[in-house]
Amino acid sequence: MITIRPIQKADNEQIASVIRSVLIEHDVPKVGTAYADVSLDSMFETYSLPRSHYFVVENKGKIIGGAGISQLENESETICELQKMYFLPEARGIGVGSEMMTKCLAFAQSVGFKKCYLETMPYMHAAQKLYLKFGFHYIDAPLGCTGHTSCPVWMLKEL
Repeated sequence: MITIRPIQKADNEQIASVIRSVLIEHDVPKVGTAYADVSLDSMFETYSLPRSHYFVVENKGKIIGGAGISQLENESETICELQKMYFLPEARGIGVGSEMMTKCLAFAQSVGFKKCYLETMPYMHAAQKLYLKFGFHYIDAPLGCTGHTSCPVWMLKEL
């Protein structure tokens, strides 16, 4: 049975492995993307900050995906970022992405964010289709300071 739940400390290694695996699968550059993020190996601690939350997707004790919300660095306190939303192939196409988006955006609204920003790769068409379905629109330039200089697609949503 697939469940979406808050991250626990014991999930750190598995979720880091999932994210790196998906990035490698999609041939995403290792520099200037989430692959190089220092926080990748300590996701529980990273998302223990106020107004931050990370959810994992679990199936029979195995982490198969995740996504989080946090304040967008170097930006207004009213703007959050949808971060590190990645799913293994077994979690795709079964509605998990929509359920995850609903949970993440509800959390963002509940802690007072007014806008949600994200960055992605141009060839991640399924992800972009999901983002558009949830009301994100393309913008012409990046916001904040994510460090993801290799991600050239930027999107924003009013919450």
